[in-house]
Amino acid sequence: MKNKRYIDVVWELFEELLEENNLETALARSLEILVRALHSEEGVIWLLDRNANELVPMFHTGRLDLSNFRAGLGEDLESFVTKSGESVLLTDVAGDKRFAGTLLDQYGFAVRSMLCVPLNDLEQNVGCMQLINSRNESGFSEDDLTLCKRLAALAALTIQEKGLTVGAGDKKEILIRLRGVTKEFQNGEMISRVLKGIDLDIYKGEFLVILGESGCGKSTMVNIIAGMDNLTDGTLEVEGKDFSHPTDKELTAYRREYLGFVFQSYNLMPNLTATENVQFIADIAQEPMTAADAIEKVGLSGHANNYPSALSGGQQQRVSIARAIVKNPKIIFADEPTAALDYQTSIEVLSVFEEIVKNRGTTVVMITHNPEIAKMANRVIKLKNGVVSSVKINLEPLHASELVW
Repeated sequence: MKNKRYIDVVWELFEELLEENNLETALARSLEILVRALHSEEGVIWLLDRNANELVPMFHTGRLDLSNFRAGLGEDLESFVTKSGESVLLTDVAGDKRFAGTLLDQYGFAVRSMLCVPLNDLEQNVGCMQLINSRNESGFSEDDLTLCKRLAALAALTIQEKGLTVGAGDKKEILIRLRGVTKEFQNGEMISRVLKGIDLDIYKGEFLVILGESGCGKSTMVNIIAGMDNLTDGTLEVEGKDFSHPTDKELTAYRREYLGFVFQSYNLMPNLTATENVQFIADIAQEPMTAADAIEKVGLSGHANNYPSALSGGQQQRVSIARAIVKNPKIIFADEPTAALDYQTSIEVLSVFEEIVKNRGTTVVMITHNPEIAKMANRVIKLKNGVVSSVKINLEPLHASELVW
C-alpha cells in the first residue's frame, strides 16, 4: 500500500473512527469516505443480529433504501463472508458460481463487481462490509481489497470497544413509498431535473431526518410527498395506494387527514391568540384533539391567550407545532424548524418533536442543515444532486437534551 492516496484514505478513516464520539456516525462517514475513494456506486455495512441470526443493513451509501431489509444467514455472498470470515473480490458477479447470489438480488439491483470483507473484532465476526460496482473500467483491485480490510479491522475493533449491539426489531410498516420519482421544471427552453430517481420508504412512527446541501432536492421531494407539487415520473404510494397523480379532491382529503406542517417561519395569524391559531386548524380537521390539549402538549398552557407578538420565537414555533398536531395527523413535515432559533430554544422545540414521535406514534420528517439534529433521528437520509446518496439507521438515537452544537 505505497500509493499515497491510499495512505491518506487510511489516515482519514482512522481519524474519523477515533475522533467521532458517536460510533454510528463514524461508521457511516467512514463508509462514505471509502465509497468515494474507491469510486464505488454503492456501499453497505451489514451487522449481525445474533438473537435473530439476521444481517441488518445498518449503513448504506448509494441510491437504494435498504432500511427495512432483514436477511437470514443463507448461501448468499454476504452470509458466506460473515460466517466464514473470508474476504471476496469479484470482477464478474454474474459469472461466479460459488454463491447463490447476493442479498441485493431481491431488490433487482444489477451487481457487476463487488468487494466484501468480514468485520471481525478478534473474537467473532460481527458482520461484513460491501462495496458494489466499481466505476473504474478495470474494476476493483487487490489494493482496494486491502484498503477495505483495513477499514473493516478498524471498524470491528471500534464496535467492540464502544459496545455497539444490533437488534433488528420488527419490520416497519410503510406509510409512504417513492419509486423512481423524478421532478423536472421548465425554465424557458431549458428543462431542469431536480429529482433524478428517488427510491425511499417512510415508516409509521419514525423520526426521519433529511440532510443535504441547498439545491439537492430536499424541499422538492418533501413537497411531492406532501401533495404540494406533482412528480414528473415514477410512483408515490400512500399506505399502499397509488398517489402519483391524485385528483384535487384526493389532495384536499390527504392534506386534511394525513398531514401537519411546521416551517422555519411560524406563519401564525397575528390577530389571533395562540389558542385561536390552533383552533382555526382544528375546525377544518375530521377528528381533532381540542386546541387546549394541543397547546398543553407543547407546554404553553400558561400562554394560551397570548397573541404572537407577546410570544418569543421558540414559543411561536411551539404554537405552530400545536397547530400541526391538533388534527392528529399521521405525518408531520418540518422544514428547518429551528433555523431561526438559538441553541437552548432549539432544544426545547426538538424535545416537543421527540415527544410527538415517542408518545403519539406520529411520523416526523424533518429537513435540516444541522447534522447534529440527525443524531436524534431513527434514520438519516442524505440527498445529493437529486438522488438519495446515503441511508443511516441510528440504533440508539440521542435525546434532544443530549445534542450539542
